[in-house]
Parts: sequence; C-alpha cells; structure tokens
Amino acid sequence: MKILVLNAGSSSQKSCLYELGDELPDQPLQPIWEAKVDWTHHQGVAEIEVKTQHGATLKGESPGDRSTVIAHMLNLLWSGDTQVIEQPSDIDVVGHRVVHGGQDYRESVRVTAEVKAAIARLAIFAPVHNPANLEGINAIEKALGSVPQIAVFDTAFHSDLPLATQVYPIPYKWFERGIQRYGFHGISHRYCADRAAQLLHRDLSDLRLITCHLGNGCSLAAIRDGHSVDTTMGFTPLEGLMMGARSGSVDPGILIYLLRQEGFNADTLDQMLNQESGLKGVSGVSADMRQIRAAIEQNKPRAKLAFDVYIHRLRAQIGSMLPSLSRLDALVFTAGVGENSPEVRASTCEAFEFLGLKLDDSKNSHNPKDQDIATLDSTIRVLVIKTQEDWAIAQECWRMLNHSVN
Repeated sequence: MKILVLNAGSSSQKSCLYELGDELPDQPLQPIWEAKVDWTHHQGVAEIEVKTQHGATLKGESPGDRSTVIAHMLNLLWSGDTQVIEQPSDIDVVGHRVVHGGQDYRESVRVTAEVKAAIARLAIFAPVHNPANLEGINAIEKALGSVPQIAVFDTAFHSDLPLATQVYPIPYKWFERGIQRYGFHGISHRYCADRAAQLLHRDLSDLRLITCHLGNGCSLAAIRDGHSVDTTMGFTPLEGLMMGARSGSVDPGILIYLLRQEGFNADTLDQMLNQESGLKGVSGVSADMRQIRAAIEQNKPRAKLAFDVYIHRLRAQIGSMLPSLSRLDALVFTAGVGENSPEVRASTCEAFEFLGLKLDDSKNSHNPKDQDIATLDSTIRVLVIKTQEDWAIAQECWRMLNHSVN
C-alpha cells in the first residue's frame, strides 16, 4: 500500500510517500519519497526540495498558488530524477494533518463533502492552519481525482479530556457554544506516548507520562493509561507555554488594558500575541532557541532573560500536570527544541530532582534520539523521542483502509 501524507502549515508543507505491506510494522518506516515546500522567502513563489530513499535530490522553485505548487510537486513523484512510482493511480490513499476538528471529530475520518465543510467552518478557530489543510485536500482532489483521503485531526487525541479540564471558568453558555479546551499537537503527543511504551517495554495502559512537544509551537500533555487527561494548549494553540513567537498564557487583564488604554484592536492583539511575543518578543533576538543560546554566549542579557522565562514557565506547567497523574513514570521531550536542546532538557529536569529524577549528563549532551537519558537509579525515566507525525498519519491511513476492506 502506497500512502501519501500531506502535513500542511500556513507557509510550508511537508509531504511523504510511504510503502507498507500487509502488516503494520512496530518500528517507524522511512518514507520512500519526501518533499518540503516553503513559501516564506519569495512572494508568490514556492521553494521545493525533494529527496528519495535512494539518494536522488532536487531543489527548485515553483510559482503559483498552493494548488498549482502541489500539482507540480506531485508530478515529481512519477517523473524526473525523483520518480518513485509509475503513475498517479499507484497512490492508494492520501492522509492529511488537520489542526482543528472541533467537537464533531474525535477520531480520523475519510474526507467527504461534509468533512470538508466542517474543516472550513472550524477555520474560525484555527485561521492559520485549517484553510491550508483544506487547500491541500482540494489540490489532491484536483490532481489525483477520487483517491481516498483521510483527515487526521490534531485535536482528536484530546477529545476525551475530563469536563473539569475542558470547561473554562466563564459563563457556561460559552462552553455550550464551543468555547472549550481542545488541545493541539495531538498527533505528536499520541505518537510519543506509543513510542515511549515501546522504548520502556511497558504497556501504555499502565503508564503515566508527561509529553513535552517543544518546537516553534509548544505544548504539554498529561497522559494517563493511554489517554490525554490534561494539556496546555486550549481553545486555540495560543494558550499555555511560552513559544517561539507566541506568548502562551498571559493575564487577560493585560489585553483589556491594551484595548482600552493603548489603542489596540483585535488584529493588533493577534499580531502581537502570535507573531511578536514569546522568545522573540522578550529577547529581541529571534524565535529560534538556537539563536537565543548563541546570544546568551555573547552575553546578551535579554536573551538570557527569555531563556529563563521559557524554562520557568515550562517547569511550572509540568508541575501543574502532576496532580492529574498521581505519579510520573516518564517525562518525554520531543520536537525541534525538545529533541535538540540539551540545555532546555537539563534546566527543566533540574527542578524535579526532589522527585528522584536524575539526568545522565553524558547521555543528555550526546544528541540522543529515541533514548532514555535518565540515570539507572532515577525514579522517573526521561526520554528524548523524535516525533514522527507523518508516520503516525500513515499508520492511521493504513488502519482505516484495512478496516474498511476487512
């Protein structure tokens, strides 16, 4: 079975083609073809980078809208130096990461006209992501016709959060109108929970985990017996941890003050909170943790302050997850910062030494991947896991197609 995965963002897209047999493997497979598309550097022009399992590579540019660029990208699957299939009909199914499934979609679904309408409707909750996800679905329809498409929702993993976690302390009528904690990064959190159980040789149904997805966007999930019971992102991906350019949670009174006293409106607040805050806003340097660390080495005090605020809020919110779990078996770090910053991992874990957590400094500093970096006598395991959302989406597609056939 050949499964194409589209993981679309507002200004970028990653696509992978996997080939699976009759049995779903325990270990993640490498894609036989993958492409990255980036619209950030030139207006109306996409940069495309493609590579295959056998080492063929291609870099180029493609003008046009998302539909046109995707059509060009797909053509590289069955033609030219990066060809890995004979024809479009060789693709059995296409899976899409869709950020917001709202209250309606608690698991992956086959894309229909009704599902597309729901993704469009829910764009009001995820205006940066859902429209891009829908454009990808429409582009595949245009390029590949009636090939089955599966929507895999980032919110689905958190759909069974306890009501006490879902409901905000505002008038209940707003909960009835859909304003609640949804949670995001669910595909990543679920994958890391499953992978943690594999690495620890434990049954997921008996594990208590906190997974830390730390990238440009950041969120935590408290996972008990295989289910998300708490998470830091909420009604939108803006709540929770300090992020690259997003503020995370702030006193809502600040926002009222800015509206009343400083001439802000909804658009300027949105711009500030989503694009000018977080590491970028405090440091004045960058939203990228690597550049923050470099600036700290150059003795730039605001970069050090940004790092300290980031760690303080990360520790505090990890601590807030603990009561939902009663015990903690493993702390999991994943995504760009979580996988690649030993300083973030060490500074975070230091706060939990009182629980018996002991980090192995040597393992932590040597680029660990899918590895336990705690000492042998640590009461809590510390895992670094490479998140593989694309593989997780491919697995969902395989299960759904095999279930429908069987």
